[in-house]
Amino acid sequence: MLVMMRALALALLAVVATAPAAHAASPVSLTDGFYVDPDSNPAVWVRDHAGDGRQAAIRTNISTKPIARWFGNWSGDIKTAVSGYVNKTGTKLPVLVAYNIPSRDACGGHSGGGAGTPEAYRTWISSFASAIGTRPAVVVIEPDSLADFNCMDSAKIAERTAMIKYATEQFKAKAPNTWAYLDAGNAQWVPAGTMAARLDSAGVRNVRGFSINVSNYHTTAASTSYGNSVSGSLPGYTKPYVIDTSRNGNGHNGEWCNPGGRKLGTPARTGGGAEMLLWVKVPGDSDGRCGKAPNVDAGKFDPQLAYDLVFGY
Repeated sequence: MLVMMRALALALLAVVATAPAAHAASPVSLTDGFYVDPDSNPAVWVRDHAGDGRQAAIRTNISTKPIARWFGNWSGDIKTAVSGYVNKTGTKLPVLVAYNIPSRDACGGHSGGGAGTPEAYRTWISSFASAIGTRPAVVVIEPDSLADFNCMDSAKIAERTAMIKYATEQFKAKAPNTWAYLDAGNAQWVPAGTMAARLDSAGVRNVRGFSINVSNYHTTAASTSYGNSVSGSLPGYTKPYVIDTSRNGNGHNGEWCNPGGRKLGTPARTGGGAEMLLWVKVPGDSDGRCGKAPNVDAGKFDPQLAYDLVFGY
């Protein structure tokens, strides 16, 4: 009965035009658990490699877990891509990542790319938010974009901050049942007070909160401590945060690019020290041509990386 009621609520949300709410309804209460993507990179590999000795471990520990879907310049028409994804999630809660800021990964380089101009980005992110519409969702906005400033001049920083603030306005206006989170780097990248000021300038007031540890390895405890410090440093208000736990099961070893000996963390759940623990990074997707995967491009799935995360190899 509960599932039927939630399904009816989702159907009504999809067909009834409503004015955007001042505050998003809880997408958690509007759904019944996180969405498991049958077309995630690990799931596709598992389907295609039944005879591989690593298949069972990857299926049991990774491909059957809720994992975020990333969207960027590879996604084709963004409105079609996002609407197609969220519309197939039924009564489950999808987690999406917007990753298309111009000069993406400007200082790291492994994941470079993004929209060609600020104007193109504004069109793209507006279409992204519109494509979700009233559907309940969680969105992480532009991983690393507010931490990756050290190689940018003041004009580029101001330009990027304005684009991210525009993104927050779009989700507030066009996706009223989405909890969106601005990315805040990780526990050892930018001092908490500095990050709080950047989040405030970038419009974190307009969205649910911020995300920590996306595509990184810091423990949940370290990330919680950092998140609390960032939230407490915001000017006159606080915000909840989510933590990427996809690869933080045994913490950070000083390396960030396909390091060895790392393990899977807690699968997606509400609570756990933050508002949510999420698998934002896809376990097994490469960080770039580095570390244990020197020949695997960023974002490409490598079954050995995935398998090693299961056992901490």
